[in-house]
Amino acid sequence: MEGALMRGEPISKITDDILADIISRVPYKSTCCCKCVSTRWRDLISHPDHRKKMPQPLAGFFHESYNKNRFPKCPRYFTNVSGEGEPLVDPSLSFLPRYNGLDILDCCNGLLLYRCWKATDPKTLDYVVCNPATERWVVVPATDWSSKVNVVRLGFEPTVSSHFHVFEFIDEEAWGVDESELSDCDGCIETLAIYSSKTGVWKHRSLDIMFAIPMSSKGVFLNGALHLAASYNFIVAVDVEGNNWRLIDIPMSPYYDDAPVVGVFLSQRQLYFTNFYSGSDGEELSVWALEDYYSEKWTLKHNVSHLELFGASYSSFGNLYNVISFHPGRNMIFIICGYENMLMSYDMDRRKLCFICQLGRDCQIGWDKTLCIPYVPLYSEPLADGH
Repeated sequence: MEGALMRGEPISKITDDILADIISRVPYKSTCCCKCVSTRWRDLISHPDHRKKMPQPLAGFFHESYNKNRFPKCPRYFTNVSGEGEPLVDPSLSFLPRYNGLDILDCCNGLLLYRCWKATDPKTLDYVVCNPATERWVVVPATDWSSKVNVVRLGFEPTVSSHFHVFEFIDEEAWGVDESELSDCDGCIETLAIYSSKTGVWKHRSLDIMFAIPMSSKGVFLNGALHLAASYNFIVAVDVEGNNWRLIDIPMSPYYDDAPVVGVFLSQRQLYFTNFYSGSDGEELSVWALEDYYSEKWTLKHNVSHLELFGASYSSFGNLYNVISFHPGRNMIFIICGYENMLMSYDMDRRKLCFICQLGRDCQIGWDKTLCIPYVPLYSEPLADGH
């Protein structure tokens, strides 16, 4: 192929800068394949002037812990995906303005969303969206309900725009619905508030559908819409204007127990979810992929018994684990399990579980928290209107 390119193929006439810009818009796995096209492409991708413009691999995980007997009570950490070496990212985020406290809420395509409590008044806050790779940040003003809202998520697609959106899902209690008028749906979302960094204002949308979202529900921003797992085992999707909604049903096993689906994940441009059920061969983990986004066709991608997954060495983890993330470019999931919160990876192709590191008992992963957040650096796109 390289010889053909050198003999006057149209692509050989594209300048290095334009070619680098094109390659930077494909997934990381495809970028790795591009290195095999020719020596020119390999050298271009590896060149220091272009390397940081390219899609980056998964770097690691932000997480928090809690211990009332130390200071600070809720420190932040960053664990490399290898589990070894100095953290690739400084979890203190010392470049941010000083606040009384920071709560990490979400990460989307290289940007982090924080709830930041002001020292002047512990009940008032800002949101801050920042890029740790470039140390740029933007303050997002709070709404009148921000201190009471449990579910706040970030939407950002750098290949489409340098602007981002913040989504506040305001439940009935936070909105101030009278107790006598509360619905039977516990935590039912009453209103959606959406902030656009392009306009700098919040918009509010009243809802005609009834659903609740767990605090720990992991979101995916895909095709211009935010996707979240709702409490009654379906996925709710909404666009950045709050005008278009979709409710995507989740297939359930006949042996499905009452454990909720608390996360939807993105890998290789597909939506995934996992669930746990008791089958004929004992308890199992199943992985489902949305093969056709528009027809809502789900395919069972993988299933593995807890006995095979954990083996004799970790057999006690069968009921003590959470799937926290999918690898963005590989058929791999990340799991936290056991009382000491062991971080592990499971390669679905090789059916192999690998220990990464031990996060410690203080790292509380639970139904009401989203404390372990995967991070892929973004160097190529400046944060619009950022400091």
